[in-house]
Amino acid sequence: MAVLIHFLNADLDLTSADDLTALAAVFETRGMHALHVTLGEDGQWWAMFETNEYYEEPEQTIAVILDAVESFDPALHTIWQRCTRREIDIGYDCGDEPWAFNQALSSHLLGRMASAGLLLRITIYPDRETTSSD
Repeated sequence: MAVLIHFLNADLDLTSADDLTALAAVFETRGMHALHVTLGEDGQWWAMFETNEYYEEPEQTIAVILDAVESFDPALHTIWQRCTRREIDIGYDCGDEPWAFNQALSSHLLGRMASAGLLLRITIYPDRETTSSD
């Protein structure tokens, strides 16, 4: 049985010396949920968010994230700007098919990401059905 390459999700990952719970509250009103918002032993706040709705391509997922970021009032925008990590991590599951697989991000979306100061990361997960620790 062939395993298909497919888009999983796009997470928003943040790190900051500032408390991130106010940002989390806004994201939750804008179609996202927190996977975690925690104060680490290092004194830094660590947060990861995903959209509530699943989209087939990263473009729509990232647009939801950017809509929330672009809605921040000045106080929240300051917290956002002070984050030492503002990263979109696009995840894909690998597989055997199709022979070629691609997805694109529009120049408009990339411009919005750049304006928000977002780093783009791509994570590719191995086919877990055939990967073992034998």
